[in-house]
Amino acid sequence: MTTMTTKTTKQTKQTVINRRSFLGTSTLAGASLAAGSLFAVNITENTKKLKVGLIGCGGRGSGALNDFLEACKVLGIQGELVATADAFKANAEGVGKNRGLAAERCFGGYDAYQKVVASDCDFVLMATPPAFRPVHLAAAVEAGKHCFIEKPVAVDPAGARSVIATGEKAKAKGLAVVAGTQRRHMADYLRNKAMIDAGAIGKIKGGVVQWNGTVPWIKRRNEGESDASYLTRNWVNFTELSGDHIVEQHVHNLDVAVWFLGRLPLAAVGFGGRARRETGNMFDFFSIDYDFGDDVHIHSQCRQLAGTYQHVGEMFTGTEGACYGGGKVNGKQVTIPAIKVDTDNGMVQEHVDLIRSAMTGQPLNDAKSIAESTLVAIMGRISAYTGELVRWNDLVKNENSPFFNLACTPAAIDFESGPIKLPAEVPSVPGKA
Repeated sequence: MTTMTTKTTKQTKQTVINRRSFLGTSTLAGASLAAGSLFAVNITENTKKLKVGLIGCGGRGSGALNDFLEACKVLGIQGELVATADAFKANAEGVGKNRGLAAERCFGGYDAYQKVVASDCDFVLMATPPAFRPVHLAAAVEAGKHCFIEKPVAVDPAGARSVIATGEKAKAKGLAVVAGTQRRHMADYLRNKAMIDAGAIGKIKGGVVQWNGTVPWIKRRNEGESDASYLTRNWVNFTELSGDHIVEQHVHNLDVAVWFLGRLPLAAVGFGGRARRETGNMFDFFSIDYDFGDDVHIHSQCRQLAGTYQHVGEMFTGTEGACYGGGKVNGKQVTIPAIKVDTDNGMVQEHVDLIRSAMTGQPLNDAKSIAESTLVAIMGRISAYTGELVRWNDLVKNENSPFFNLACTPAAIDFESGPIKLPAEVPSVPGKA
């Protein structure tokens, strides 16, 4: 595919089908030949030791590994790292060395994930830049591994739809798939969700979700550095790999909105812009109106600007009161079941829930819910980039919509097949994108 995310040029139907098929099956050719397991790994309640592989060995990857191993301790199980993979081998070796892993079990390159899913690991943790996650999840499920996948799970509609399809394959194989949406595993959010469902604030009529922060980091291009290397190192500033910060960060808050309301938005319209970002091609800020139907609108607000007001959270107003994310609830008195968690750390609890579900033969499967929340964020980004109203069906049903066919390039598979071309480091222009 050669169409940028910022374009709305209509593709031919044949091109779309080819890419959808490729994301769903063909990208697994190397991995499935090496590790084409037909069933889930043999994990039971009597298992004493779990083997884990890590794909993506940056800060979030090493954090996810620490959380998984801590979850093993919570459950009284031994956890062992058996393989690492990263586009940059030094990163894979660095994480491996810290955990006593032999260098020959640390793999580098854009196809290194295939070696992890072909290893003897029981679980695979995926924390690469979001653009790579649909391909990596598909390979891990094909190999019969239980999976933890960081959010968001894609950067374009095709990638998100691929994750939903992979999730169905995981269900058929009895595999657990848990996403890095830790709020869904935190006692205070679980409590407030239960209170809303019990009618504490009545019917939700609107709300605001926010992630107002700063640019996490900026990488400068090294002299003589390849396009692939620079793009990968500076991924958090490029839409093609991160999805823009409305997708990469703000998906957490949008996911809470979808979760608390219990339904998906019908449409989105919004705007954004760029004034100070120093590298890449993303916006500095977004303001999106999400129409959830029945006269319910959620205002999505996010920005990455230093020296400005910082706030991350959610607020919902109902006919009987209001709820502030995982905080206070003002409304009617209701009775809810006791909320039980193993740890106050939601980023550890999500791994506890992943492991327990696999061991008890009741595998959790977050693939569809996190892919849908990712699509909600993508829908807002597309609206801001283009200046157009974007409907949910444009992304999931209407193949004649130019938004359905929208694809980021270079795509994950392009990094495996040869040199890639760096996208222009300029933002989209609404009305012209």
